[in-house]
Amino acid sequence: MGTELLQHLKLLADPTRLRILALLDGQELAVGELARAIAMSPSRVSNHLKLLREGALLEERREGAFTYARLALPDEGTRELWQALSARIAELEEAADDRARLDAVLEERRRKSARFFDAMAVRWDTIGREFTRGTARLHALSALVPPGLVVADVGCGTGYQAEALAQVAARVICIDHSTGMLARARENLAAVAQRIELRPGELHDLPLQDREVDAVFAHMVLHHLVDPTAALAEMYRALKPGGRVAIVDLLPHKHAWLLSQLGDVKLGLDRRELARRLQRTGFEELETRELDDRYRVEGPEGEVVELELFLATAARPRL
Repeated sequence: MGTELLQHLKLLADPTRLRILALLDGQELAVGELARAIAMSPSRVSNHLKLLREGALLEERREGAFTYARLALPDEGTRELWQALSARIAELEEAADDRARLDAVLEERRRKSARFFDAMAVRWDTIGREFTRGTARLHALSALVPPGLVVADVGCGTGYQAEALAQVAARVICIDHSTGMLARARENLAAVAQRIELRPGELHDLPLQDREVDAVFAHMVLHHLVDPTAALAEMYRALKPGGRVAIVDLLPHKHAWLLSQLGDVKLGLDRRELARRLQRTGFEELETRELDDRYRVEGPEGEVVELELFLATAARPRL
């Protein structure tokens, strides 16, 4: 038995650390969210996270002032060990309460995001759609051939992307978890209303049938998610075989004030990491490229900031 595996056995012998890793299995949580879910002080949770990180059982990521963590399984032996242990964690006395508190934390996260965008809906047309050239959505549209398809615009906001999609698609299904955004989109898309359908819903649980759409567009939305993995899986599920996904988003940047000013959760996305996530989800024909367009937004002191963009496209296999 290897030294590393022995170290992992010692770390996992502690019930509290087992509970922590069970909550971090398959999802990222901020340290504060984790502390609330496990009903423990942030300082005590941080001590456990330090040991888990040193033992290579934890991945951590910083976004501005926030630190997010998730379970890491660095080798086959550790994966087998965790698979055996995780099946028994539900037997711990605290496990059911942990899961209930976690559900409450995640629901509060969702509600907080929805409340923010409800409040911003009346202003979003002026602050959420300013670009230097306005060509990013045209790049995304070029990934769709032929025209006349049924497409989903996930995280549609006030309908900026859907307005362009309606020019080439037979039907555009606009999805957003903010009722305020959808109400504004209904007004903005009145001229193409016959091709538009508005559906409230979450990206991790899209209100779409299996294989319902020919294409999915996610325009400037994934950086609002802590972890896009579940959203990518939902896009895959909703696509017909051979259907395509087109994603436009921000490249990594350092403007942490966007976390509060525009409800961002990530300071941009690593396009290569996104491509790897798409591939793990089952997509093929992956391509990412930087765009010559820029996202333009006003900074906290009135300065205009231009942020770099990328396009990622992929397809669900035909068979």
